[in-house]
Amino acid sequence: MKSYRKYAIIKLSTLFFLILSLNGCAGFWPFGKQNGFVKVSGTQFTQNDEPYYFTGTNLWYACYLGSPGIHGDRNRLLRELDSLQSIGITNIRLLAGSEMSAMKRTLKPSMTLAPAVFDDSLLLGLDFTIAEMGKRDMKVVLFLTNYWEWSGGMAQYIVWADSVPAFNPDVDGWDAFMNFSASFYKNEKANLFFRSYVRKLLTRINTANGKKYCNDPAIMAWQLANEPRPGTISEEGFKNVPQYIRWVDETAGFIKSLDTNHLVSTGSEGIIGSLRSEEYYRTAHMSKNIDYMTLHLWPSIWKWFDPKDPQGTFSAAIDSSLEYISAHISSARKAGKPLVLEEFGIVRDNSEYAENIPTTVRDRFFQQILSFTYDSARAGSPLAGTNFWAWGGEGRSINEDYMWNEGDPFTGDPPHEPQGMHSVFARDSSTSAIIRQYAKKMNRLGKIDTLFARSSYGTK
Repeated sequence: MKSYRKYAIIKLSTLFFLILSLNGCAGFWPFGKQNGFVKVSGTQFTQNDEPYYFTGTNLWYACYLGSPGIHGDRNRLLRELDSLQSIGITNIRLLAGSEMSAMKRTLKPSMTLAPAVFDDSLLLGLDFTIAEMGKRDMKVVLFLTNYWEWSGGMAQYIVWADSVPAFNPDVDGWDAFMNFSASFYKNEKANLFFRSYVRKLLTRINTANGKKYCNDPAIMAWQLANEPRPGTISEEGFKNVPQYIRWVDETAGFIKSLDTNHLVSTGSEGIIGSLRSEEYYRTAHMSKNIDYMTLHLWPSIWKWFDPKDPQGTFSAAIDSSLEYISAHISSARKAGKPLVLEEFGIVRDNSEYAENIPTTVRDRFFQQILSFTYDSARAGSPLAGTNFWAWGGEGRSINEDYMWNEGDPFTGDPPHEPQGMHSVFARDSSTSAIIRQYAKKMNRLGKIDTLFARSSYGTK
């Protein structure tokens, strides 16, 4: 009898692991729902049937640091992740797709060198990054390409598909570039190239932890792109809207067909990135394949704040910022989906870039935004998390003009912007203290702090 029982146990165990191995990327877990994946319930995120709130950052260059190649610095990456963990950061948004481009001020090296030709060292860097984040119980949001030129992006897929020269926004104009990039949505060949990369990534087995990407709970979400837009506020831009909305739905559906475990989001800036139309913004996010809504917030870039006149413009900039967030909370509530403020930032004092320049204005800005987010989330709104832009950590500009060149240390600022413009450096202790304060509050929300957070939990 004992030998039979032992045999039966062995057979059941073998069958159990066989089912797991055959499961591919389907969401299977035999012991309830305690699998660590972030899910959506109404206007809230959940993890293991508990509310999930977070304070996060953007560390878009993480896979570059994680690379074993000449541009990598794994020791620095580990220190950066440890530093972020020490201030309570639990969610990191990063670049998972860059395309080799001849455009000026673009990121080099690139993950995709040409259609179906990839830089293995950067993919290994992404493996390493995700595995290390998993060890720290951090969640990662991965954007798969870029509407903007600084990492190649949609414009480069068009260059490959149509065999046309690289677009130069400085010569041909930024409005023309934006509409050129938006033509990606209807370019079938360019999207075939893009989908080929997406398939490769979602079905990849992580060399650092042995997990298929689509089965790794360290990943919170796949994101279609960084700041996809229909184009400019023009006749051409408005004509692009139906194709843009269709592209969002179909591309998100393609991702869902490969991966049923993870959430999918757009990466949209919000209403400003939707031809300033709340209707277009919400319609794009009503797709059944989009799990939550996003917005970005840039008061200095959008000219709400003048760093040369902080006394005269800061108060109005805060008012505009909070109104902008509130408009998206309202839109998310109508759509019945969670909302993430996944990019926000402001320049250092007097719009200077050196790391020793004070962050007086930035600290006030972060305090206002993080406080508003916490109060809103605690009251049960759809706003569930933030990712400030961006963590510069140990990075430093080494050039007099503060512009990045290949081989320079990475900061939080992309290569087309001055290094230090929006970066939060490790030595910015006052800013880190504010982040730590609100990260602690958000991490307690829905668990220890449950006064209001559960009032709308799981409802629409």
